[in-house]
Amino acid sequence: MVSSAHAAPAAEEATAEVAGRMPDRRPAGAPVIKVIVRTPEWHAKALHGVEAPYPERLKFLNDQGNWYTPFISPGMTGPYDLRGWHAAPATVSGA
Repeated sequence: MVSSAHAAPAAEEATAEVAGRMPDRRPAGAPVIKVIVRTPEWHAKALHGVEAPYPERLKFLNDQGNWYTPFISPGMTGPYDLRGWHAAPATVSGA
């Protein structure tokens, strides 16, 4: 016969919710984003390396919230850097 010993759980303590315990609900008192502010700097970063007129498929940026998106961050280097995120800035040479 195989037996296993389990420690009896102590009285449940009043602690903050841990992610994963109730993934379908936000904990009471959790911060809520009420306003999304997209500055001109954000738009410039989001459209870095894309020439105007901007393609229709980029309209998703109008609905982009405050969550992470790899589209507006530098990615791979070398021949895969299609938007020039890693290109050296142009230098002005004077003689």
